[in-house]
Amino acid sequence: MALRAGRAVRAAGRRRLLRAPRVAEAGRAGSVGRAAVTDDAPVGRVRSLVTAPESGAPPERRESVTVHADGVAGDRYRAGDGTFQLDGCAVTLVAAEALDAVREETGIDVSDGRHRRNVVVEGFGAGLDDLLDATVAVGGALLRPTRRRPPCAHVEELAGAAGLAAALRNRGGLCCDVLEAGDVAVGDRVAIREADPRTAGAEIAARLREGRE
Repeated sequence: MALRAGRAVRAAGRRRLLRAPRVAEAGRAGSVGRAAVTDDAPVGRVRSLVTAPESGAPPERRESVTVHADGVAGDRYRAGDGTFQLDGCAVTLVAAEALDAVREETGIDVSDGRHRRNVVVEGFGAGLDDLLDATVAVGGALLRPTRRRPPCAHVEELAGAAGLAAALRNRGGLCCDVLEAGDVAVGDRVAIREADPRTAGAEIAARLREGRE
């Protein structure tokens, strides 16, 4: 009897270790637990949307956009006229927290869209670390951020803001592939549909190791 009770206690402990951590609240600073996010959990939102119709053109703030497989409607990269067209970046994200930090630290305010990223999201921290290589629902579109989008001298020159590239270093945004086309509007929720499997697996293994110590 005592042996069976001991096994039951150990099994319950393992279930607690494997249980997903609590989802971070929308808008909360910091990272979201990757393995915890469910399909309908609103963990972030779209703060603003930006397109530019051609290379070098002033950015335009938009209330809503349509995301296609090859980019954002009305944007230079979908039209094949982006400066870094060969980079193959359909949609770009940047963190609202990063832009806020740049303004506070340097006085440079690019909330008018001079950062030249398509979607400004908030709720995931300045580096958007939890979104990298995850499957992310942004409004009605489904994206996969595949790599970082470092700032460059070209963006700084177009913005007319000396020091912008340095200020955005390590928080210049992400480059995304489009998994499903859809409409995106300011205020839409942003949620991780599927975490980066490599990171999620490592976190589960770490929790199991902690349980054995």
